[in-house]
Amino acid sequence: MLKRFTFQVVALLVAATLVLSACGSAGGSASNVDWNTVTSAEQGGGMDALIAAAKAEGELNVITLPNDWCNYGVMMETFSTKYGIKVNSLLPDGGSADELQAIIDNKETKGPQAPDVIDVGPAYGPLAKEQGLLAPYKVATWDTIVGTKDADGFYYVDYNGVMVLEVNSDVVTDIPTSYADLNDEQYEGQVALAGDPRASNQAAQSVYAAALANGGDLDNIQPGLEFFKELNEKGILLPLIADSGPIAKGETPITFQWNYLAAANKDNFAGNPNIEIVYPTDVNWGGFYLQAVSAYAPHPAAARLWEEFLYSDEGHLIWMEGYCAPARLADLNERGVVPAELQAKLPDPALIAASVVPSGDQLSAARELIKNEWDSVVGLDIK
Repeated sequence: MLKRFTFQVVALLVAATLVLSACGSAGGSASNVDWNTVTSAEQGGGMDALIAAAKAEGELNVITLPNDWCNYGVMMETFSTKYGIKVNSLLPDGGSADELQAIIDNKETKGPQAPDVIDVGPAYGPLAKEQGLLAPYKVATWDTIVGTKDADGFYYVDYNGVMVLEVNSDVVTDIPTSYADLNDEQYEGQVALAGDPRASNQAAQSVYAAALANGGDLDNIQPGLEFFKELNEKGILLPLIADSGPIAKGETPITFQWNYLAAANKDNFAGNPNIEIVYPTDVNWGGFYLQAVSAYAPHPAAARLWEEFLYSDEGHLIWMEGYCAPARLADLNERGVVPAELQAKLPDPALIAASVVPSGDQLSAARELIKNEWDSVVGLDIK
């Protein structure tokens, strides 16, 4: 009788253990999922499992995201508050090349300088994939993303804009209206790029746009290099990177800038100094950036949750607050979830639609040419 009772107790315990084990693994739990290899939230057990795993990691490393770039300061703060995850912002003033190098330099240690996610120019997404630096991941709203996206989810467009001239009108009284206008000695010591064109996507695309404004085309960027060579020879081009500090101080009065960055500066300066935003008459240049998850992310679940947040309606509206036209804008408009005041922050949709946007291959070729020939043709070290 005792043996029979003991057998029944043991059987019940075994059954209970199996049931609990099954419940814990149903849909995938945060403890038994390798988030480094998960390609969608659904594959990892759903959003609840992803959130739990990300919270357990407790941190997220982002890189080259200035607070005033596309409203990323608010984006990071909102994400951190919403999920209780600390966001570490690495190298906020770096360029796309720095982001890839950071993955390479830290992929073995996955230390505090290793980025979990990147936000890079179009040429750098395919390059990073080719170098094995990215992990494929498709957000829940994948099907509503409009624009460039890798078929397997290695990288995907996040937001769009057009290139403008940001002019400190407290310093510059004769406001230029085109790239051609800048090639005038009255602007000596006043024109600056927003980065090192050998490493910065924004600066490289400024050179690319200058090529089209000077008789080049999407497959002929040489006129852009020659344009900046002339500006340098006349003392017009400055060796300084134009970020918000030098612009506000009048040290870089005329800057080639994405429209959303110029608009954010104008807001933040609040008239001190006054900023004029000029849409050049000789080239309507459009551009976009790409999101991706690092294959060597130290916080792989938090990395994926960050992407889910960026591509949610909430994340997209935060981008729009920063004057950026997000990848899912058409879907948001179709469902009527964009307030009128946010719509007003974007350039005329017709301007964006009509802008010249090179392909990824063309951008990659242009990037290589600029990187290899900037020193020999232009000969100005911008830093």
